[in-house]
This record gives sequence, structure tokens and C-alpha cells, in this order.
Amino acid sequence: MKLVGARVRYEAVDGVGWITLARPQVLNALDTQLATDLVAAVAAAEADPDAWVVVVTGEGRAFSSGMDRGALSAGAVGEPFFRDWIRALNGLEDMGKLVVAAIRGYCIGGGLQLALACDLRLCAADAVLGLGATRHGLIPDGAVLRLARVVGLGRAKELALLSDQLTPEQSLRMGLVNWVVPVETFDAELRRVIDKCLAAAPTAARHTKRLLLASFHTDPRELIDDVVAAQMECLRAWELAESNRAWDERREARFFPPPAGV
Repeated sequence: MKLVGARVRYEAVDGVGWITLARPQVLNALDTQLATDLVAAVAAAEADPDAWVVVVTGEGRAFSSGMDRGALSAGAVGEPFFRDWIRALNGLEDMGKLVVAAIRGYCIGGGLQLALACDLRLCAADAVLGLGATRHGLIPDGAVLRLARVVGLGRAKELALLSDQLTPEQSLRMGLVNWVVPVETFDAELRRVIDKCLAAAPTAARHTKRLLLASFHTDPRELIDDVVAAQMECLRAWELAESNRAWDERREARFFPPPAGV
């Protein structure tokens, strides 16, 4: 499946769905059209049977430099932007697939909000990360409800209220990103992360991601029936049969590409 919007592209290649912010001339700054296109790209990735893993990236020198200040100053950013923006980020977080943020260059403001909606964050050593919304009279809407779950409440207040910029090493130490890698090996490291994601059984990974998120909102004891039902689905899924065959044959299980008929 391929989808080309004015501001965001989507394409699936070899099991990987690529969502690419495509405003390199303004460092992939966010405006209303980009938010609308991102909603469509996220929906396309969720529905695409050829996408087992989803990577979010930015064209050119930046992941995203955040809000388009020109559009904001001109009064062109309003409720439609915020509703689509939050809808797109929720879609990434809720997607039944593993989502990787491939962070290069600026990952500021909305860029970091977007990265936080992904499951995993691979960061190049030249990246610059931070939130800046409160300096501009706004709240970091895509991060304010997620950030504390990732880095803890104290760090979240520091980042969201003071808007300090962080180096990749600082981000790694506080758990804001999962990996920091040299610029020159970034593509190879991204491939390594993608391959690790493809090695996870899709049914089990989908339920594990969903239940991890649910654990922040629900008493674990209330989720017991849900956990057991998910485990029963895993027992019936083709992935477990493949895992058992691999165990018997003394090899690694292979889930991608899937067998015929799956």
C-alpha cells in the first residue's frame, strides 16, 4: 500500500510501513495539513496487511522541528489541527503493530510528542530533543498525557514546564529514548531494530503492547480475564505452532514473511 499526501507519505516495503513527514524545507514543521495527512497515514499503516512494523521518520535533516511558527503566528492553527494531531498520535500508540521513531536532527516540540507516541525510539547522536510549547503559550498536548509514564513525573515536569533542550545522551539516561547511535551507522542500526521487531510474534506483540498501556489505567486485577483471553488467542495462533516447530528443529522461529494463507 502507498499513500502520498501533501505533507506525509506512507509506503510499505518488505513488511515495514514507512510514515515519512515530508516538509524538509521547514524541517518538517507541523501545520494543519500535516496533521490531517498524518491521520490518514496512520490509518493506512494500521490497515495495511503488508506492514508488520511501522517506522516514523522525517525527510531531510530533521525528524520534526515542531509547530510551524509561521502558521501559528498567522492564526492558521486552531482546533482542527489539535484534534487531528491528537487523533494521529493516539492512533500510533493504539496501533496493533510495533512502531519505531527514527530520530535524526531536530526532534523538538511536536516532534518529540510524535516520538513519544511510538513504542521505541532510535536516536542519532546529532539529534536535539526537547519540548517548547509552554514558551510559546501552549501546552505540549501530544506529550502531557504520556511523558510522565516514560520518564517519571519529576522529569516530565522539568521537560514540559522549563522547555530545556536535551542531548541524545541525556535523553538516553532518563529513558526518553531507547538507543543512541552514531550518525554514520544510523541506517544499519535502524535495520537491526526493525529485524528485532519482525522477530516478535505479531499476535503476542499486539496483546503485550495493548496490555502494557492498559496497565496504566486499570487495576491489574481487573485485567486478569483480559490477560487470560489474550493468552488463549496466542495459544491458538499460527505463531505458536511455528515457535514450537522451531524449538523442535533447534532453529530460530521465523514469523516474517508469514506462511501462505496467513
